[in-house]
Amino acid sequence: MAPRPSWKGYLKLSLVSCAVALYPATTGAERVSFHTLNRDTKNRLRQQMVDEETGEVVEREDRVRGFEVAKGEYIVVEDEELEQLQLESTHTIDIERFVAIGEVDELYRSSAHYLAPDDKVAQEAFAVIREAMLKDKVAGIGRVVLARHERMLLLEPRGKGLLASTLRPASEVRSATPYFEDIEDVEVPDDMLDLATHIIAKKKGKFDPKAFEDRYETAVKEMLLAKQRGRPLPKAGTPPPSNVINLMDALRRSVEDEKPRGTVKKPAKAPAKPARKPPARKKAAGGKR
Repeated sequence: MAPRPSWKGYLKLSLVSCAVALYPATTGAERVSFHTLNRDTKNRLRQQMVDEETGEVVEREDRVRGFEVAKGEYIVVEDEELEQLQLESTHTIDIERFVAIGEVDELYRSSAHYLAPDDKVAQEAFAVIREAMLKDKVAGIGRVVLARHERMLLLEPRGKGLLASTLRPASEVRSATPYFEDIEDVEVPDDMLDLATHIIAKKKGKFDPKAFEDRYETAVKEMLLAKQRGRPLPKAGTPPPSNVINLMDALRRSVEDEKPRGTVKKPAKAPAKPARKPPARKKAAGGKR
């Protein structure tokens, strides 16, 4: 089944435009998810919206958005009023500027998407924009409305399509100064630096996302599997490390103990849901017992 786009519209560069579709580039489908149950009955619970004054349950059709302008005073906003606020970026990604690839700080990147032509007619114009960006080694900056918010979009050539990364506005990115200003200027001795760089050299390699295992997720799956099969629960992990007292001694022992990494352990499979037992057959009247 073809993936469903999260947004459809047009990609525009000056007077050149083409129909495009935006697809999420990541998924959390493999994560373990839990339901909230009644501890006594083990039945699933359902959340309800309750009027804080009357205590009565409010059905979906009776709910409306409200913006608080004073204590207990709200401006009611209807869905139709929000839908009328159509910006150009609601349906068109207009590339406003180009920057060198790698210029945008990773701190500003948010979610990743794939941008592809939405039909065969759009493929030629899309290819022209993509190849021109690739030839000039630039990324495009545009805007798009997603989930009722206009977001900056960084467009970079990727294979036959474009990688579209939503960017956080400057107001959402915190300065590092308050967090780093109390760190003292430390003069690192050469012998300690040599040992540390030696450890780094032994750990160097290429980035392989498949080598990463979410060990907490694996532990949760192993725990669920043990509970399902009535086995003892796995033991808790190792305690967190403490601050090093003798730094030079720790560096020396790190150099001695460092060994090549083995193969990555495969994550445990999520426990299978128990199959339902078929209903017992009724015995015919007068049959043998």
